[in-house]
Amino acid sequence: MATAVSAFCAAAILAGCGTPATAPAVSAFCAAAILAGCGTPATAPATSSAPATTATASDLPASPSPSATPSPAPTVPAGWKTYTTSDGTLAFDYPETWTITDPADEPAEGGVAVDLVSDYGKTMATLRTNLVTGAECTEKFPFMLYDSEPIPALAQGGVTPRFVYEGRTDPEPDSGDPADSLTLAYGITSAPEPTGDTACPISHFFTWPPSGAMFGGAYDPFDTTPGGPMHVDTPEVYKDTTEYKYVKQAITSLRPAGKP
Repeated sequence: MATAVSAFCAAAILAGCGTPATAPAVSAFCAAAILAGCGTPATAPATSSAPATTATASDLPASPSPSATPSPAPTVPAGWKTYTTSDGTLAFDYPETWTITDPADEPAEGGVAVDLVSDYGKTMATLRTNLVTGAECTEKFPFMLYDSEPIPALAQGGVTPRFVYEGRTDPEPDSGDPADSLTLAYGITSAPEPTGDTACPISHFFTWPPSGAMFGGAYDPFDTTPGGPMHVDTPEVYKDTTEYKYVKQAITSLRPAGKP
């Protein structure tokens, strides 16, 4: 039977994101929580704690940015490698100096679980398959959209998933800490594109047989992993870094195995 996340992640979801114990679906801000809290391999160094200065919703645009115009698929840089999942269903390209590692948590039964790690030990994205997906949208939040690009190779049932880099602000975080009011993440989603000024919580899951999958990561404005981009403390600035461009290209290259 497919499971959405490991026992550790499930507990975090139930405690922090409000998902009913009887529902296997992931909801609220859990997509980013899973990626940030449960996808780092034991061998990768942890990112440092946030400094005293914290980001708040006022540091970011209060209204959504327009969707980016889809651009042609970029040419794979020379020297990049191609990873094919152990079940032979999916493949993606990644920088030659980055690595594929097994995460600390176990994959869903019959599924795949791998992390894409940079050459300086930072987990850039997590790929999971055979997930039970679906999210209840019980509350909407102000949202920001910084990047969007369709991924036709992953289309299922007439729905084309898209890569998104987006954020949500929660005016009243459960912890009461203003730093927790902000969630930023990038990944693939099959969810409808938001309209208006508010949107459902981030849900970076896409339809993939037999149920669903995820491939994405969380952006931390305060990350200080040695070797990573320096002085990057806003989502807009991060979008222009080589790190972001590499991870976006890796994620958007995801495709059925055996296809270019």
